[in-house]
Amino acid sequence: MLDWQGKGLSVMEMSHRSDEYVAIAEKAEQDLRDLLNVPNDYKVLFLQGGASQQFAEIPLNLLPEDGVADYIDTGIWSKKAIEEGRRYGNVNVAASAKPYDYFAIPGQNEWQLSKDAAYLHYASNETIGGLQFDWTPSVGDVPLVVDMSSDILSRPVDVSQFGLIYAGAQKNIGPSGLVVAIVRDDLLGRARSVCPTMLNYKIAADNGSMYNTPATYSWYLSGLVFEWLKEQGGVEAMEKRNRAKKDLLYKAIDASDFYTNPIAINARSWMNVPFRLADEKLDKPFLAGAEARGLLNLKGHRSVGGMRASIYNATGLDAVEALVAYMAEFEKEHG
Repeated sequence: MLDWQGKGLSVMEMSHRSDEYVAIAEKAEQDLRDLLNVPNDYKVLFLQGGASQQFAEIPLNLLPEDGVADYIDTGIWSKKAIEEGRRYGNVNVAASAKPYDYFAIPGQNEWQLSKDAAYLHYASNETIGGLQFDWTPSVGDVPLVVDMSSDILSRPVDVSQFGLIYAGAQKNIGPSGLVVAIVRDDLLGRARSVCPTMLNYKIAADNGSMYNTPATYSWYLSGLVFEWLKEQGGVEAMEKRNRAKKDLLYKAIDASDFYTNPIAINARSWMNVPFRLADEKLDKPFLAGAEARGLLNLKGHRSVGGMRASIYNATGLDAVEALVAYMAEFEKEHG
C-alpha cells in the first residue's frame, strides 16, 4: 500500500499511463483470461460504477431504440436490471420466479421469448434470495448477457456461450466500485448515439479501459486476487472447495428441524445460503452468539429476513465448519 516494489510510492500514486501501472493492468487482465479461458474474440474491460451501472450501460450499448430485450426475473438484482432496462427500451420479462415465491427458477420450457430479441439477460446468482442457475440458457443466436457479480470465478464457466458477462468486483474479485465486463467483439460498436462516451463499451475497449483514470488500486488488488486464485489451482480448485463448503452447510440445515432453507435443491446457491430458525424470536440471540464467536454478517437481507451465510471464494472450509458447529450448539440449547 505504501511502497510498490521499492519505488517509494503507492500504486495509488502512480500515473495510470506509466509503464509500471500498465504492466500491472495487463498482467491482471491476462491472469483473468487464463482463469476463465477467455477466447481471443472477447474484450476484458475493467470499468467503474459497479454492476448496477451496467443495468443502464447494457441497453444503451446493445438494445436498439425499436428493439426488444428479454429478461429473466429471479430476484431483487434481476428486477433492478429490468426496471433500468425499461428506461431505455422495450423489455420483455420472458420468465419470472415470482409464481414460485422466488424459491425456484422456471424451466426454459416455460419461458416466453421474443422472436428477435437483442439479447437475453439474467442473473446467474441472486445473493439476497439464494437462488442460482445450475444451467446455462440456450437461446440460439441471441446474445446471452449475464450478471455474474456474486459467483464469477467460483467454478468453471464456458465464456464462449455468452455475449457479455459482467461482475461487480466486491464478492470474488476485489474491492467495490470496480466492475469487470467480458464482451464479445461483435457486440462492440452498437451503442446508441445518446450513449455517454464513458458508458460506451467500444470506447472502453479501444482505450484499454483507460479512457479516463480507472480505479487503479481496485484493479491492482483484483490482480492480486487473480494471482492467489492461480496459486490455489484456479477455478477448478475453487469449485471443489466451494462444493465442500455448500454441501456441509446445506447438509446441516437439511438434517435439522430447527433450521430451514426453502430453495428448490437444483436452484440452491453455492455462494449465499439463506436459512431460518424455528422461531424468529431467537434470531437476535443467534446473531449475538455468532458475533461473539467471530461469525459475522449472518443477518439476512431486510427484504427477506432470517439468516444468510455468504460463503464466497475467500471463505475457507474452516469458517463453514465453525458456523455448523455453532448452529448445532445453538439448536441443542434452544431447540
